[in-house]
Amino acid sequence: MPHITALHAGLLTGLFILLTLRVFAVRAPSGVMLGTGGDRRLERAVRVHGNFAEYVPLFLIGLALAELCGAPGWALHGAGAAMLAGRVLHALGMGREPDIVPLRAAGILLTLLALAAAGGLAFVGAAGLW
Repeated sequence: MPHITALHAGLLTGLFILLTLRVFAVRAPSGVMLGTGGDRRLERAVRVHGNFAEYVPLFLIGLALAELCGAPGWALHGAGAAMLAGRVLHALGMGREPDIVPLRAAGILLTLLALAAAGGLAFVGAAGLW
């Protein structure tokens, strides 16, 4: 059973729900129920949420496959922590106008490192090296 992946999936799902609620909170007062209607604040909230939805599923698939192939727990937890931290930093950096560029940059860097780690761990596992 991929218990480590389940833990990180639960944590990341909690963040996804918070980002979803933020979109709702910005959408309601704007009166825009479809799209962003040119509202910059709504556009940012939607993109932060969408960016999360673009990266995290592939990461979780890679993490689960790596775990099922026997990757070490410390490496799986490291990748999971990097992804969570990356998504939080990205949301904080991109979620306001103007961007907080160092947070946004650190967030995407951690996200890409976590994604590469999960993919690399899965690849090494598939090669039978665990």
